[in-house]
Order: sequence, then structure tokens, then C-alpha cells
Amino acid sequence: MNGILNIFKPKGISSHHVVKEIRNILNIPKVGHTGTLDPSASGVLLICLGQATKIAEFLVGMKKQYQGEMILGVSTDTQDSEGKVIQKKEVEADIDEKGIKNIFQKYEGVISQTPPMFSAAHYKGKRLYHLARKGIEVKRSPKEVKIYKFNLINFDQKVNPIVKFEVTCSKGTYIRTLCSDIGDELGYGAHLSNLVRKKVGNFHIEDSVNLEELRKDKTLGKRYLISIDSALEELNKIIVKSEATKTVLHGGVISVEQVIEVPETLKTGKDKFVKMFDTKGNLLSIGTPIKDDRKNIIFKPVKVFRNY
Repeated sequence: MNGILNIFKPKGISSHHVVKEIRNILNIPKVGHTGTLDPSASGVLLICLGQATKIAEFLVGMKKQYQGEMILGVSTDTQDSEGKVIQKKEVEADIDEKGIKNIFQKYEGVISQTPPMFSAAHYKGKRLYHLARKGIEVKRSPKEVKIYKFNLINFDQKVNPIVKFEVTCSKGTYIRTLCSDIGDELGYGAHLSNLVRKKVGNFHIEDSVNLEELRKDKTLGKRYLISIDSALEELNKIIVKSEATKTVLHGGVISVEQVIEVPETLKTGKDKFVKMFDTKGNLLSIGTPIKDDRKNIIFKPVKVFRNY
């Protein structure tokens, strides 16, 4: 099996645990995911099988859409409901829907985030959460992420109001940190109380397969399997002439003369990667178009699917 499974990860298990489960259920040695989802969160987790593990890096960078809830006035050491409460404040009536919407708009665009200590980020070869569990805090470098959309769904005014929201963001965004930062800016603190990943790129939660269902019926694996070609639908494709197929499969560079047709966007230099097929419609490789010394376009395979 070579392809992608859109798995619904339930709360309470890690992304690594899902990978292990899929490996055992489908009896496939090569399995990997394309972006960690916290154990306390649920939703879309893309799982790569077989040859598709080679394209994980192309899927990691896709936009993510989340639906979440934050509780104002309660801060925790992990920035979510799994942690220890470190501060409580009664939220005054000056916080309303209009104020929440305004601050959400303020966070849209490119922002800087400092990875939380309770995270899978690395520090000198060690996961931050391993250090955090030992009570060790280290200096972390802030990173830029992008918030594309940040919408308020509902605001439930209580002593500690619940703010329900939807956010579309770039890879590497910590929604926990987003909630914590907003709470601090409001002067009351906050933590993430619930999170569901609704979408990764064009992969929707409505099309995901439940892990429990897969355990009961292994055939769902093939039924829900998404081809490598479909998973990378945004990439243009080129068809390689028969005499150049072996060259591509051995990672060799081919010239534009060895391609049947070249998409217009390649000629303008807009495409960084292309899918390379043989004349029978088999996906051979993900390649990159580059220009040689004479300014001619040539294609260099970067991921080869020899057994696909």
C-alpha cells in the first residue's frame, strides 16, 4: 500500500501512537505522519504509507484549520487543560464579543511565537517536554508563523468565559500559545480547553476514517487510501518519454527534449516541483525544474518511486 490515509485521531493518544497502530493494523513497515497533533486534541492526522513516506515533507507545510475553545481567566503551565493551574482571575464585564473580535483581527498575519516548554520542539537534541517534566526551563527562540483567518464562533460570558473560535494557520503554529498570549494581552490569562483539527490542506475531517473503524475492518485502509498523485494535486505534471524513464528512476537529470509536454507555468519559472509520469500513467518521481548553463530547462528527480 502506497498512499495517504486521512485518519481521525481521537483525544488521549499521541500521533506516534496512531502511526504504531496503523503499522500493526495494516501490517505495513513504512508508516509516518505529516505533522504532530497533541494528545489532548482530535481531528485530521495525515498518515503516509509505503512510498508515500517520501512526500511527507511536501504535506507538512500545508495550511491547517482548527476549531477550538479557550477559557479566559485560568492559566496553566502547559497552556492547555492538561496542565497545572498556575493563575486564576475573575474576568470583568469589560470583555465582550467586540473586544474579542478586535484582538483576533490583531493576530491575523505574520506573528512571532515562542514554543511552549511542554512541546515536541527540540533543544540541544532533547524534546522540550522532557525538560519541562523535570522542572527545567530553557530559553527558546521565537519563530514566525502566519494566521490566515481567526474567527470568533461564540462567546459565553461567565466568571471565566469560554471563547469558541476557528483559526486557519501555517505549519508550526501553537494554538495553545495563541490562546495564552491573547489571554495575557487581555490581562486575565487563558488556556486552550478543547481543540479539533478540521482540515489540513484539502483534507477534511468529514472525509477522515476513524481509527476504531479501521481496527474492525482493515479493508477500509484500501477504500480510504489517497494516491500520491491526488495528495499532491496542486503540482503540475510532466510526461517523460519512454527512453528517459530509466534515467528518472535512477535519479538522473533529463532535458526538456525528453518530456512530451511542458506546462506553461514551468516556462515562467513559477513551479518549484513537478510530478513526473511515464507514458503509461505511472508516477515515477517528484522532480524540480532547473536551468542549465545555457538557460535550458532540465528536470532533476528529488523523490523517486521505484516500486510504485
